[in-house]
Amino acid sequence: MTVMNVFSLLGGLGLFLFGMRIMGEGLERAAGNRLKKLLEVVTHNRLLAVLAGIVITAVIQSSSATTVMVVGFVNAGLLSLTQAVGVIMGANIGTTTTSLLLSVKIDFGAIFACVGLILTALPKKHETAQQFGYVTMGLGILFVGMNTMSSAMAPLRDWQLFRDAIIGVSNPFVGVLVGAAITALIQSSSASVGILQALAGEGLIPLQGAMFILFGQNIGTCVTALLACSGTNATAKRAAVVHLLFNVIGALLFTVLTCLLPLADWIEALAPGNLRLQIALIHIVFNVTTTSLLLPMASLLEKAACLLVKEEGGLGESEPMRLTYFDERLLKTPAIAVAQLFNEVQRMGDIAMGNFTGSVACFEGWDEERAAEITRNEDVLDFLNKEITSCLVEVKGLDLNEEDTRLVGSLFHVVNDLERVGDHSMNILEAAQLKQREEVKFSPKAVAELDNLSGMVKGQLDVAMSMFRAQSDDSETIQAVEDNEEAIDNLTESLRQHHVERLKNKKCSAKNGMIYLDMLTNLERIGDHAENIATSVDKNTEVPRWL
Repeated sequence: MTVMNVFSLLGGLGLFLFGMRIMGEGLERAAGNRLKKLLEVVTHNRLLAVLAGIVITAVIQSSSATTVMVVGFVNAGLLSLTQAVGVIMGANIGTTTTSLLLSVKIDFGAIFACVGLILTALPKKHETAQQFGYVTMGLGILFVGMNTMSSAMAPLRDWQLFRDAIIGVSNPFVGVLVGAAITALIQSSSASVGILQALAGEGLIPLQGAMFILFGQNIGTCVTALLACSGTNATAKRAAVVHLLFNVIGALLFTVLTCLLPLADWIEALAPGNLRLQIALIHIVFNVTTTSLLLPMASLLEKAACLLVKEEGGLGESEPMRLTYFDERLLKTPAIAVAQLFNEVQRMGDIAMGNFTGSVACFEGWDEERAAEITRNEDVLDFLNKEITSCLVEVKGLDLNEEDTRLVGSLFHVVNDLERVGDHSMNILEAAQLKQREEVKFSPKAVAELDNLSGMVKGQLDVAMSMFRAQSDDSETIQAVEDNEEAIDNLTESLRQHHVERLKNKKCSAKNGMIYLDMLTNLERIGDHAENIATSVDKNTEVPRWL
């Protein structure tokens, strides 16, 4: 075994991982929205959840990636732990498709790469064909990497140190440990199984030893999800623990069965003379059997995970100071990331609406507790403005379809408008506090004028948020919003002029006048931002290029 063989082995592994990444990203871009819809139908029916896990992993060609994605979904509240268990089990079955593809004795790496090159060179209007071009190109590179690894490993059969090591791998404990270590190191079960198939294809390892390594590889793939759950909530950590328990139980069960039963002989009889296919078959048998046995006992796995990962302590008042729906792991699935950020902006809108109505209520009658709540919520709005905008910047750089691109552009503006609604609501609260502290009294007419204007503004905000939630760009509703905004502006200007006349005639004190005019200004500006939110859903409006 020369230095060049080592370089060839590492280079082949690099090509394998790179090809798998290109293939997975191409499939993910082509099926992003379908993946989103698939998750929507995953209910408490565990069989549907298993099916979803199989399909998703078959698409992105990595059970580790799927499990990391699931951890993100659970952390963001998209999936419950019960749903996640089924998806994780399905992911273990879905990952077997890679080993099955690699077991085919056809050298079609160059063919796939060539087809992919042709498809990716098509004009931009053939976007779907281009995405599948990346898929086939990635598949071709993956096979080239596999062949490179196989050629680099051929000299190992004459290396005595390697022969001695293979004898040690025949020990079940050592084999499982080696398999787990390799997969944990390269963070990809598909790649580690590919290496195992390359070794077996060159006749460097017997099936019995390969099986023990394979069982360990299923444990090693859990490391990625365990690392990914750092910083998540307790439920997301439990999802990662369920993944570990599933594979540990499966590995223990099959290790015992392999020692007690002629399992290797049965697999050899199914695919005589093709060690790569034999490994692919045992991989399928392992995951399908383990899923069949443990799926009915999924609730026990959940309870075990809950015992191992205790519920985190109450977060008290600080709990809202975080993103509730979005998790950075969702960036791997752009369509879902956009949908969750949309939910975060809706949450921000609810808080801003609450602050507006609360501040107006405090102006009418001071409430110390409500004022304190509004002040806390203003801090949450500032936090959400910063965090959501940061996430939108990241999502904007992803490969989005036209609809999601427009929505992201709209969200940038809406987040800013909602933050400004919160600021003006705080100004109203400060005016209310000054009114209460200075014991300012308004005439019944002035109170009625402010009630009328604040009612119009609240109606405008309600309509705007309803349009935003429904993403409705009904032209009649948009026109009604614009007409209402004009009415708010006209009323504000009329009230301002009347008040100036009252000041000139000394029918109102300067202090009262200052508070009154301040209220008019803030209410009118909240109306402006409400109109901006409503018109953000207009599909006919061109998204600025800087977005």
